[in-house]
Amino acid sequence: QVQLQESGPGQVKPSQTLSLTCTVSGGSITTNTNYWSWFRQPPGKGLEWIGDISYSGYTYYDPSLKSRTSISRDTSKNQFTLQLSSVTPEDTAVYYCARDFSGGNTLDYWGQGTQVTVSS
Repeated sequence: QVQLQESGPGQVKPSQTLSLTCTVSGGSITTNTNYWSWFRQPPGKGLEWIGDISYSGYTYYDPSLKSRTSISRDTSKNQFTLQLSSVTPEDTAVYYCARDFSGGNTLDYWGQGTQVTVSS
């Protein structure tokens, strides 16, 4: 059973960088075909895809967020990390990490989500 757990600060000030880590257990982030994703859900809105990092380390980002987003990984810790720079209150959301089994929107495991509020 694969488990994912998000961690990071619950509050970030405007213009700063949001940084979240997803720790994976029960499976390796280098397992062939797996993609590891970040999503968010702003209050009153639907789920938004932020980006992925593949089993081989390639990254893919939503075009609207690409200029501010970086996803990286630490294979020794079986973790992957989201950094979102120059945040504004519009980046306030519940952030989720998830596994996409084969990169074709085959999302099968999710973290519980973590609330991040952008506020001074």
